Amino acid sequence: MLRIQENHHLPRLVRWKNLSITILAVGCLFIGGYLLLLVSAPLVAPYVYTKPIDVKSLPKPQITDNRIIIGKIGVNIPYGTDGKLSLDRGAWWRYPERGNPIDGGNFIIAAHRFSIQPTPRSTIEKSPFYNIDKLTLGDDIVVDYKGKRYDYRITKIFDVRPNQVEIEAKTNDNRLTLYSCELGGAEAGRVVIIAERKGEVLE
Repeated sequence: MLRIQENHHLPRLVRWKNLSITILAVGCLFIGGYLLLLVSAPLVAPYVYTKPIDVKSLPKPQITDNRIIIGKIGVNIPYGTDGKLSLDRGAWWRYPERGNPIDGGNFIIAAHRFSIQPTPRSTIEKSPFYNIDKLTLGDDIVVDYKGKRYDYRITKIFDVRPNQVEIEAKTNDNRLTLYSCELGGAEAGRVVIIAERKGEVLE
């Protein structure tokens, strides 16, 4: 009589295989969900984190703390001349010799549009210009510079290709040029905001 030897280990192997697949699927779902949370963080930030700023409620500007404040989109960040280090902390003041709020000229500020980070909050903090496309003509931008506060009003909004460096050229007027990459990245082009100085904000 033919006898078939039963493999008692088979059900255990099947259980382990099913458990492994389940763990892998749950892990993939968690990672995918977390990545989605990181990517969408700056989009939902205006509703839960970066509220519009009332400039009148801000403390007096400090002589050692140069900042750019865009009340409409909840931006209040430092700017500096240290390139990537300044970008990581807030915004980069490019070509300081070409302009500043006091002497006039082309005062050029660049900041990240979107920079994914390990946590949603740090992603929001490293993507200060994410909502730059929400700005419109006539909106105000405030700049703290050497202990004084200056008001600028947006006069132009446009897009440029990555190689259109003329936006950083010297000018004879007293303007602020803000720019950041498109959400598609640096190769997709840049969003540019031009604002004219209205004057010093007095207490």
